[in-house]
Amino acid sequence: MALRSDSYVVLNDGHKMPVLGFGTYNPHTYTKEQVGESVKVAIEVGYRHIDGAAMYGNEVQVGEAIRSKIADGTVTREDIFYTGKLWNNNQAPERVRIGLEQSLRDLQLDYLDLFLIHTPMEFQPGDNPFPTDKNGKAIYHNTDIRDTWKALEACKDAGLVRSIGVSNFNKRQLELILNMPGLKYKPVCNEVECHIFLNQSKLLEFCKSQDIVLVAYGVLGSSRAEGWIDQNSPKVLEDSVFNAVAKKLNHTPGQVIQRYLLQRGVVVLAKSCIPERIKENFQVFDFELNDEDMEVLNGVKINLRYLTLDVWKDHPKFPFYDEY
Repeated sequence: MALRSDSYVVLNDGHKMPVLGFGTYNPHTYTKEQVGESVKVAIEVGYRHIDGAAMYGNEVQVGEAIRSKIADGTVTREDIFYTGKLWNNNQAPERVRIGLEQSLRDLQLDYLDLFLIHTPMEFQPGDNPFPTDKNGKAIYHNTDIRDTWKALEACKDAGLVRSIGVSNFNKRQLELILNMPGLKYKPVCNEVECHIFLNQSKLLEFCKSQDIVLVAYGVLGSSRAEGWIDQNSPKVLEDSVFNAVAKKLNHTPGQVIQRYLLQRGVVVLAKSCIPERIKENFQVFDFELNDEDMEVLNGVKINLRYLTLDVWKDHPKFPFYDEY
């Protein structure tokens, strides 16, 4: 499967998404400013796809980094594909544009390339991203996700965003949008956790059948952020089967897992704040996995999800109870 460093997929609305993206979620071990600096390094290395979100709390710094690389002539705005996300407190239709415009202000960009519904779980509408009651319990809301989607379609028509999609949706939740009356634009992608421990083969097959791109986060096994991730869970990059393939190919485990996903037709997001690692993670275009290697990696099935979102598992629209 020939892939070059400028390889992209054509989305179902005709726009192009680079197949390799740089993630900007920062665990508390790094500052927002460090994330901004890492985005500059990523662009210098060759990344053109930057994946962000309002909920990450660093779009100001990420926007500054992107604009600095435009200002110094490294890239043009058209070279960059930026993904933003609508958080749960802004899913009521009347708040969708509010959420999008806040991201545009923080980033100081005129438009987003892609805007995703971050999760299918609505919270109480308002300015508080994590509304809770007096007992500290999250306050949920029951917005019809199809109404949220119509509001996203309106943002696309207004030129505020070029493509629209979803994240952390299961098949059933995707079908709600795909089968809605009056659908104007299909989701171009579904961004979900995906790696060799959770290869998402059934969801990938369904998405391909609908001309929806599967975008993978957590490909290197998640940032293991305390409070979100079980600290005792096995580490993807330490898997023995996986490391044997990497050793044979004389590439790092991180490079091999990204290559594995790319060859399955998945768009890959990787993140790091370490310049050497950022450069290393981008070096996945000069080798291929053969059928035997792919089969070996397909066989690593332990169905481990790192980001379980257990804190909201009582939400009526919690996505991870379904098989896929």
